[in-house]
Amino acid sequence: MSDEELEIDLDDLERRMDGAMGSLKTEFASLRTGRASGSMLDPIMVDAYGQNTPINQVGTVNVPEPRMVTINVWDKGLVGKVEKAIRNSGLGINPQLNGTIIMLPIPELNEERRRDLTRVAAQYAEHARVAVRNVRRDGMDQLKKAKAAGMGEDDHKIWSDEVQSLTDKAIAAVDAALENKQEEIMQV
Repeated sequence: MSDEELEIDLDDLERRMDGAMGSLKTEFASLRTGRASGSMLDPIMVDAYGQNTPINQVGTVNVPEPRMVTINVWDKGLVGKVEKAIRNSGLGINPQLNGTIIMLPIPELNEERRRDLTRVAAQYAEHARVAVRNVRRDGMDQLKKAKAAGMGEDDHKIWSDEVQSLTDKAIAAVDAALENKQEEIMQV
C-alpha cells in the first residue's frame, strides 16, 4: 500500500468527522431557545382521512411572530384532529382556535426548561463524539491492515498519530460547539 492511498483515506476520515460535526450543528439548530419554528411541528402526525399525516400536509404552517406559530388548516373537518394531535404531542403548547387557524403561542423558557435543553444538547454532542470515535476506529483498522500488508513500524506510528490528531481536532470542535450552544440556551 503506498503513502498516496493512505492520504486519500485520511481525507476520507476527515470528511466523515466533519460530517459528524455537520450533523451536530443540524441537531443544535433544532433546539430552539424559546423562539417559534415551524419545524418543531414536523414530528407531529394527524389522523387525517384514515392515515397518519404530517401537519404540514393538512395545512399551512407559518411563523408570523418570534413567539407564535400558526397553522391554517385546509379542511375545516380536520381542525379538531390537528388541535388534538398538538395537545397530545408533548410539546407543552396550548393551541388556540380561530376558525380554521390554530395559533400556538410559544412560552418563554423557564430555568428548568433551559437546563433540560442543555442536557439534550450534551446528549447530541456525545452522539457526535461517538461518531468521531467510530471514524477513528475505522482509520486504525485500515492502518492495521496496511501494517499486515508490509507497512513499517515508523510509518504505522506516523499515520496513527495523524489519525489521532484528526480525532482530537474533531472532538475539540464538538466540545466548543456544545459550550457555545449551552451558553446560548442559558442566556435570558
